[in-house]
Amino acid sequence: MIDFSQNHLDLFGLPARFDVDVATLEERYRTLQSAIHPDRHATAPETQRRLAAQWAGQVNEAYRVLKSPLERGRYLLSLQGVDALAPTQTSMPAEFLMQQMEWREELAEARGDYAALSRLEQALQREHHGLLNALSCQLDELGHYEVAAETLRKLKFIARLEEEVSEAFEAL
Repeated sequence: MIDFSQNHLDLFGLPARFDVDVATLEERYRTLQSAIHPDRHATAPETQRRLAAQWAGQVNEAYRVLKSPLERGRYLLSLQGVDALAPTQTSMPAEFLMQQMEWREELAEARGDYAALSRLEQALQREHHGLLNALSCQLDELGHYEVAAETLRKLKFIARLEEEVSEAFEAL
């Protein structure tokens, strides 16, 4: 039923692009899940039940990766032989490093201040959106994989900082 050698995008019948139609992804996920869900094979022989569980796991993992822009970008880069988040991949432009420090200081000062946290959250959302647009262009239009890897590392940092801002809001 499922070819385990397929990449995640092929599994869902999607083009190898960063920009995916999320509605199509979700629809195809539901269709695949309904066809291969282990419960549908409960009365089948043991071998078929195990295979159905493996299929379901493959579909769930592919869906999890493709649904997340960060994971999808990382996956697309991996298909090109680029491990953007490898421990050895730590280089960042100096201006981004300076911006990171400013955001960290801003977060430290904003804890307990709803308005300051909101301003920081909005700034991070704008940065996040801009990086997603850049990543899309780098992967889908330009094929600049090393540049895309750097953009992905920036996105990962922004996502972590956004989580810390959310935690600061929860602490209020």
